[in-house]
Amino acid sequence: MEKLIITAAVSGSSPTKEQNPNVPYTPEEIADQALGAWRAGAAIAHIHVRDPQTGAADSNVELFAEVVEHIRADSDLIINLTTSGLNLTGSDAGDRRLDPISLKPDICSLDVGSVNFGRRVFVNPLDWVERGAREMKEAGVKPELEVFDIGHIRQANQLIADGLVASPPWMQLCLGIQWGIEATIESLVEMRRRLPDEAIWSVLATGAQQLPITTHALLMGGHVRVGFEDNIYLERGKKADSNAQFVERTVNLSRNLLREVATCAEARMMLGLRAVKTVTNDQ
Repeated sequence: MEKLIITAAVSGSSPTKEQNPNVPYTPEEIADQALGAWRAGAAIAHIHVRDPQTGAADSNVELFAEVVEHIRADSDLIINLTTSGLNLTGSDAGDRRLDPISLKPDICSLDVGSVNFGRRVFVNPLDWVERGAREMKEAGVKPELEVFDIGHIRQANQLIADGLVASPPWMQLCLGIQWGIEATIESLVEMRRRLPDEAIWSVLATGAQQLPITTHALLMGGHVRVGFEDNIYLERGKKADSNAQFVERTVNLSRNLLREVATCAEARMMLGLRAVKTVTNDQ
């Protein structure tokens, strides 16, 4: 079984300091949490940015740039910038969602297919998804194809078949989002069954389902995403102090199950990403 790639989803757009005071808001806080997760064993940091004062979801490319600069100065961490833009409105929202591509991160998330998020609608029209895939390919940025239901996998598979996504495709199976596919073992197995053979796949699950679902994914040969975006509790009634705590637990679990954890350099090779100067995380 190949080595495990761990992604730390550092802040997301929804958790607040009122819910957990350790949720990062400022670019420096977000970068510090990402670097802490890297030192703990994460190979990828999935980055959202927030208004530094209020913590509201933001999509200001200058905030993304600050985070990228801090991370790149101190690590070889693989940077994955979101293009979800759930906070954006207006006729130019689709354009602004793709602004992070200009920073040339290693990866940008690309949400495939629309879905109800609670009482909101997360709209990802086919034309926008195809445009995002083309722009990422032209910029040398790998898309992380985020899928929230079975039909989204069909659409992602078509993007791959149409040559809009370079091999190997990197796919994030998102379970437990209301009203996406539920976080069950049956759902995980069925989503995995529908992936193309060449896909490298990772799994996230929200809240209390994060640990059991990611553990099953680990055993199935998949990769995992953990962190504050998906869960603010380390265990029932105990709020996590940092993203690093989730990563440390995942590293220990993986090693106990006799699966090695991938370094950033190894993850880059697995995903077909450009190499960078290796920086050790034993500090």
